[in-house]
Amino acid sequence: MPNHLSTIGIAHTAIGLIAVSYAINALVRYGAIKPLSMPGKWYIALTVIACVSSFPIMNSGHPTAGHAFAVMILIMLPLAIYAHSIRFFGNKADYVQTVLMSATLFLSMIPAVVETLTRVPVSQPIASSQEDPVVKMGVGILFVLFVSGVTYQILKLRASLKTYPTSTETIEL
Repeated sequence: MPNHLSTIGIAHTAIGLIAVSYAINALVRYGAIKPLSMPGKWYIALTVIACVSSFPIMNSGHPTAGHAFAVMILIMLPLAIYAHSIRFFGNKADYVQTVLMSATLFLSMIPAVVETLTRVPVSQPIASSQEDPVVKMGVGILFVLFVSGVTYQILKLRASLKTYPTSTETIEL
């Protein structure tokens, strides 16, 4: 069976898979991808490398939606990392950070699902194209997981912020 991935494509895929594993680790351990946690730091670093390494990969000869997702991820990551330093976000910075970090994972997973379904198995891929109903269903499932996961994270965050006062609140004795 021939391998249809270039060397950079293989490296990009491996780095992306490792990044996703760190994101999953962070979600399981902390209920969110926290940028200052060790899995969060690894996720961010590897995601940046995966995004940058995607730019030279152009099987169709021009940028694709995957490239647009990489650009969006590269914009969202610094916003998420520095959310607490951005005054505009105010006391909603925890929520912004949580949603943006989850959104980067969601956007990373869309090309992963599309590429997997249109390439595997090599002899006869599951989906014939990006427009195949199986691909659309896969992306739809991802979206449902994203929305339900972010909803859970926000509810959990809201409950923890009510339980533990933030640094801007005063505690009266």
